[in-house]
Amino acid sequence: MGAELKGTMNHSLRARLMLSASMAIFGTLSVFVRNIPLASGELALYRAVLAALLIGGYLLLTRQKLDLAGIRRELLLLLLSGVAMGFNWILLFQAYRYTTVSVATLSYYFAPVIVTVLSPVLFHEKLSRRQIVCFVMSTVGLVLVIGVTDLARGGSHFTGILFGLGAAVLYATVILLNKSIRNISGIHRTFLQFLAAILVLIPYVACTGGFHLAGMPALGWGCLLVVGLFHTGVTYCMYFSALKELSGQEASILSYIDPLVAVVISVLVLHEPITASQLAGGILILGFTLWNERASA
Repeated sequence: MGAELKGTMNHSLRARLMLSASMAIFGTLSVFVRNIPLASGELALYRAVLAALLIGGYLLLTRQKLDLAGIRRELLLLLLSGVAMGFNWILLFQAYRYTTVSVATLSYYFAPVIVTVLSPVLFHEKLSRRQIVCFVMSTVGLVLVIGVTDLARGGSHFTGILFGLGAAVLYATVILLNKSIRNISGIHRTFLQFLAAILVLIPYVACTGGFHLAGMPALGWGCLLVVGLFHTGVTYCMYFSALKELSGQEASILSYIDPLVAVVISVLVLHEPITASQLAGGILILGFTLWNERASA
């Protein structure tokens, strides 16, 4: 009995470490994206291709078969979620280019708030007082991140925030669509969503600027491989392997390692400025969103 309990605890600890590591890796994404001289759409396409190749190879090696009957039943939702995922990446990469990584990331992490507001409409879930408080305070935090003067002045910083919020809307769309996909779960679903993203992004890239891999420098190639294979392929495998072993509350708490690492990277590595009001706004967004997720986990 004691050995069995110890084995379960070790398994849970390993899952927490894997999820923490994957979140920390996600938080460093911007450093590599900044060094890839490709348009956001083209970068999103190659990210999906590399990740799909790696995860497809993993599924083959582990002999995990896809549920074709389930895929047929969920085909439309898989296609829509894949499209939303691909364009979510495009907008996030654009946000990195127009504003600081910390502001782009904090804007992007408004997605759970959007899910909270839309869930009562789409899934007839009751909106509690706690959720209303979380929505209001997270919105206040978003206003602080944007800054009243920046909101009035506009410019590239505000454009970057709009891209970040657009990415948040699409990320929320992926979350909401995934709540409706019941026959396919975990890494199989993500693999199919990557394939759907590729199908849509190929014609999009062809029509909006074309393909420019041939002229990319060695640093760009290296960063692209890291983003596609490591940040997406390997890390998604780690993420889903850990996720199935943890409770919703544990997963939601550990997921906030991602934005925290991104903010630290922005300030300490990229030497980007962050004001006290933006920091306070980020704390409000992340803090109240986490409080809401802990209550619903």
